[in-house]
Amino acid sequence: MAIWINGNLVPKEDAKISVFDHGLLYGDGVFEGIRVYNRRIFKCKSHIDRLYRSLDALRLTIPYTKVEIEQSMRDGIKADDLKDAYIRLVVTRGDGNLGLHPFQCERANVITIVDSIQLYPPELYEAGLAVITAKRIRNDPRALDPSVKSLNYLNNIMAKIEAIDAGVLEAIMLNTDGYVSECTGDNIFIVKDGTVWTPPVTAGILHGITRQFVLDLCKKLSIPAVEHDMKIEEVRVADEVFLTGTGAELIAVTKVDHMIIGSGKRGPITAKLNQAFRDTVETNAPED
Repeated sequence: MAIWINGNLVPKEDAKISVFDHGLLYGDGVFEGIRVYNRRIFKCKSHIDRLYRSLDALRLTIPYTKVEIEQSMRDGIKADDLKDAYIRLVVTRGDGNLGLHPFQCERANVITIVDSIQLYPPELYEAGLAVITAKRIRNDPRALDPSVKSLNYLNNIMAKIEAIDAGVLEAIMLNTDGYVSECTGDNIFIVKDGTVWTPPVTAGILHGITRQFVLDLCKKLSIPAVEHDMKIEEVRVADEVFLTGTGAELIAVTKVDHMIIGSGKRGPITAKLNQAFRDTVETNAPED
């Protein structure tokens, strides 16, 4: 495996940063997770644009253009000779001292990793998965803006531990107002009476790129879809529930806490969207 780090492709064992990097010491940095389908970088432009918005929010600058960042991904795909892959773009604040001051770090570290990923067992895409409602609430956007895809994932990790302790793979997180926000690593959708619902960005969610792609698929397939605040009780009595994310892609949920969703199997609208998703990415994944 070759890792692109600060402009150079190096073997995995040589891809190293300092223990004084503020990304390690304080989670000061941002990242993007991106899929590659048939050597095409899914929603490449959208991911790079979001990366730069996150950088701007943290006042973190890098010495590379968007074109150069895109090329780093293509170089990694070629070097590792992968047809289907997962890309992790990482930008850390860089080397500093043990103080918090971010602007005493002279230069950011920029890393591109091309590898594979499988979040959920393949059989769950047919059978659906069980999730819980986490006791840990989502960060208040006034404290840590969830639209910034930062390296600080401790809020998500603590909720993920709840899921693991409960014997499931994912947890739904509520926001400070008690509304459904998102899961630890995925956006959430429900289907009720033929309409797809998903929490709005004001609920404290990441602007999910796969989430938006699925909303666009709904429009293309003439499936009504709305962004709407929802209570966890509405999720538990939904006809269908599904999650979206770069790693998860699109996967059904068939149990929330103690409640079976719908028939207990993947629902028809989820199945239709899943098939449309697969047909699109496997034949001509959009790179815009």
